[in-house]
Amino acid sequence: MGENRGVKPLDVMPQLQPRKRPESALDLAQVVAMDIEETKYTRVEYERRFLISPQEDWRSAVEPYSKTFEDKYLQDTRLRLRILTDTDTGRRLIKLTKKFESESPYFQTIGRILLSPQEYELFDALPGDRLRKTRHYHIDRGRVFSIDVFEGELDGLLLCETEAEGLEELLSIQPPVYAMHEVTEDLFFTGGNLCRTTRAHLLQKLSKFA
Repeated sequence: MGENRGVKPLDVMPQLQPRKRPESALDLAQVVAMDIEETKYTRVEYERRFLISPQEDWRSAVEPYSKTFEDKYLQDTRLRLRILTDTDTGRRLIKLTKKFESESPYFQTIGRILLSPQEYELFDALPGDRLRKTRHYHIDRGRVFSIDVFEGELDGLLLCETEAEGLEELLSIQPPVYAMHEVTEDLFFTGGNLCRTTRAHLLQKLSKFA
């Protein structure tokens, strides 16, 4: 059963909250656009994923703005429980997401609803597997790339992701120089698998890219 995580009260419609303008290339319009995407109920997500070597210098490229993700993948379902926290404001968002089966690893229909802290506690009592990461952002040639730094058993894993409005646009994207290996088609690097991955299994997998 899930432990009590002591979730603090939050505003369930964060896109209505004022946010100070970030002092970086990640401007207010881009921040607002990301917030809107986080609260859409259903959409098709077009996404590519790349593995980053720990030796690559990606930190000098990212913005000061970042988010922390506390995920729980509920067992025997396609549901994910998530607490999303802005590191600059402390603003929090709780979501329940379902990712539907897809014919392609490059796109997937996802549905989500916002939850209250009380609703979160009900779902958190269900059995599941946890995953925690911090997401940084890099603007490269006008496109937002997210860099996920994983914790716990997955410490040392770095993934870069980017999204597009459609498949043709997605496939035309040129990744940043630090994105060494594309792993979009490798199910090992999906959240539903990583949450159950052991340290030994991760190191064995990463050794193949060394």
